[in-house]
Amino acid sequence: MRLERRHQPLLSLGHFLLRMGRYLAFSGTLIGVSLIVGVAGYHWIVGLGWLDSLLNASFILTGMGPVDPMRTPEAKIYASAYSLFSGVVFFSAVGVLLTPLFHRVLHHFHMDLEDAGGHRRTER
Repeated sequence: MRLERRHQPLLSLGHFLLRMGRYLAFSGTLIGVSLIVGVAGYHWIVGLGWLDSLLNASFILTGMGPVDPMRTPEAKIYASAYSLFSGVVFFSAVGVLLTPLFHRVLHHFHMDLEDAGGHRRTER
């Protein structure tokens, strides 16, 4: 997943949307795998049913907190570890998703500072 260098022209809108789609797919995969890990852990370690496991993992992954109380020490340790993991994954996925957009804005402003010959302008 490469981004264009500062001396390269700005991508066309169509290519930019394709890039956003790729980054969205990667971000969605990251969140999906994390959700599967959470559901499996809540089901096998905590002992919840599949639907309750999905609910708890979804709420933890989005930062809303657990739904069901954790009754055993193992369940509490798993919920704590998954909460920390989920916080990192969620913010990382948002960062990945926003990378092409921020890059495009910064690249646009950088190009605005150069004239057609590639020389840097000193006045505006």
